[in-house]
This record gives sequence, C-alpha cells and structure tokens, in this order.
Amino acid sequence: MKIAIIGAGNLGLSIAKGLIVNNAYTHLYLTKRHTLSIEEWSEYDNVKITTDNREAVKNSDIIIFAIQPKHFDGILNDISDILTENHVLISTITGFKISSIEAVIGSDNFIIRSMPNTAISVGKSITCLCSNEKGKKRIDIAKSIFNRLGTSVEIPEEQMRAATVICASGIAFWMRLIRATTQGAIQLGFEADIAQEMAMQTCLGAATLLVESGNHPEEEIDRVTTPGGCTIEGLNQMEHSGLSSSLIKGIVSSFNKINQITEANT
Repeated sequence: MKIAIIGAGNLGLSIAKGLIVNNAYTHLYLTKRHTLSIEEWSEYDNVKITTDNREAVKNSDIIIFAIQPKHFDGILNDISDILTENHVLISTITGFKISSIEAVIGSDNFIIRSMPNTAISVGKSITCLCSNEKGKKRIDIAKSIFNRLGTSVEIPEEQMRAATVICASGIAFWMRLIRATTQGAIQLGFEADIAQEMAMQTCLGAATLLVESGNHPEEEIDRVTTPGGCTIEGLNQMEHSGLSSSLIKGIVSSFNKINQITEANT
C-alpha cells in the first residue's frame, strides 16, 4: 500500500512507527510544514519526508490525515482537485464530521473517520472506525491497516466523540492509574524502576486475562479476593474513596469537554 500521512506530529508519527514496524506499506510519505524534526525518518526504506501535501497525495492511495482541526479545511481545499477514485481518505481528526469533509471535497469520495490512540506505535491501539456511504466499500482497507497496528472496531459516527474519550484520552487515564500504583509500590519500599515495572506488567496481565478469557472483570476479581483478605480490604477502601465514581466522572467530564470543543468549531 502506498500511504501518505498528512501531519507528522505525535499521532502521525505513532501511526508511521506502527506501519514501519509491521511492514504495512510499500511506500510511505510523511508531511509536515517544518520537516527538520522528522528528517531521520527518511532513513527507513521507502519513506519520504516532504512539506508538499499535493506531492504526497499524488503518489499515494491511502491518505491519513493527522493534523489540527483548524488546518483541515485548508488542506482539503488544496488537494481536492487531485483526488481520484483510487484515493481512500482516512481522518484521525477529533470532532471533524464526515459531512464537513464532504462539504469540501464532495460525497463521491471514499471517506473514513478513525480514532486510534498513541499505542498504535507499538501495535496495540484500539481504533474506532466509521465511514460515509461510499467509504463503506473501502472500510475493510482501513481495518486491515489498523488491525496490523492493534485492533479495530466499526461504530456509528455519533459515537466517535465518546470513543475519543474512552480510547484516545483513555491512554492518559490508564497511565495515571499505573503511575499511582507505582507511587504506592514506592511507598511500600520498592525502588522506582522496579515499582513501575511491577505496575506496568500487572496492568498488562490484567488486560490480557480479560482479552484471552473473555471474562467480565468481576469474574477475575473474584479469583483473587478471599473472605477477610487483603485484596478485598484494599478494593473496598478504594471504593470508599471514590475510585470507580472518580473514573466515571472523569470520563463524563472529558466527554462534555469534547462536545464543547466540537460545537465551538462548527
């Protein structure tokens, strides 16, 4: 696949890293207004760095947009005249609806919205996808890309804002939980590096148990809690302090904020 990533910032480079590590492209363009900070990426096979979005689009079939929303209209207008029936457009841009894309380039294009997270750089992203009517014919292409970089799910477009909170912002939420567990381990006497390793691997193990078993979290919790034991003591103290409630409130607060941002930009 000949792929162009328009906007080689944090997310764009995370996607690029995933594509490179998984050998998921035949030719890869990375564009940025100032390319000095990404020049080393040109050392990878068949990767080209450029400031010219039109050049990247002309020489690619899959176009992945990873830019700030305020720049999207301008870039779409700039490339609209060179789009062909071979192009599949994949947007990773928060809050930019398919109808807004169609308003610039028309509905007769394969348009797909995606919401990956930064774990895509290590092949562990969960990427949510939706498309316009024509894009449904090419959504399997998007799935094949993102499934090589983790896993993907197709959802209705109206759920994309919520998916942003759970999957993209969710990375930060889980990082904070891992950090808190690390701090607790340090307080119990472990060195910082060992404490973090324990926290990370335990988090990974918990997620892997659920993925591979298909069990509900409470089933796995029941396996490690015994009557009058230390695990249930700790869990109950966390709940008394509002662990679950705080997480839910944080998720809802983040969702409300993304709605405010999206409405302000429409």
